[in-house]
Amino acid sequence: MGFAGFGDRLVDFYEGLEADNSKAYWTDHKQVYEEHVRAPMRALLAELEPEFGAGKIFRPYRNLRFSADKTPYKTHCGGYTSGYYVQADSDGVMIAGGYYRMAGDQVNRYRVAVDEARRGETLRNHLAQLRKMEFTTAGDQLATRPRGVPADHPRLELLRHRSLYAWRRWPGEDFLLAPDLVEQVAKGWRALTPLMEWLSDHVGPSDQPLR
Repeated sequence: MGFAGFGDRLVDFYEGLEADNSKAYWTDHKQVYEEHVRAPMRALLAELEPEFGAGKIFRPYRNLRFSADKTPYKTHCGGYTSGYYVQADSDGVMIAGGYYRMAGDQVNRYRVAVDEARRGETLRNHLAQLRKMEFTTAGDQLATRPRGVPADHPRLELLRHRSLYAWRRWPGEDFLLAPDLVEQVAKGWRALTPLMEWLSDHVGPSDQPLR
């Protein structure tokens, strides 16, 4: 079955989970999650698969090992494929793409590429185009400049990044329920493709474990 929008109980489900993030609430409403959240997300990713590759859905359970917040369940549903991301929650829909985390060898390759004028300016232009399309660029950054980088470097702000991605949100229930959300997500992911390709070409996967 094709994607026909998320279920009309998604908003109520996640608003309830935000108010009562407990195993009891989850158990009582798991069927709502399966029918109104997970199944539509699976259908959405399946329709995007021919262009972007097979997608997966993140587990609904939070990783509590290093978190001060011990609530057990995520208050959103996220799906991803090849670095592209889509999320549905009580506030609407969000998409993103990029490298949310980078290991040390990736950061090194990223900074070498940004430091070089042609490649660095290409990245800056990609990000400028995304901002014109209502994307927000983000990522973990150093509080100061990297060691050895001059204070007047023309791409200092980019060099401070230790991860880099862009995201945008469509607020409101209308987007959640709309069958044409598939094309909205696809259009947004296409806009992210130049950034994704730059990162793939100049940074690539890590040979080191993430910490």
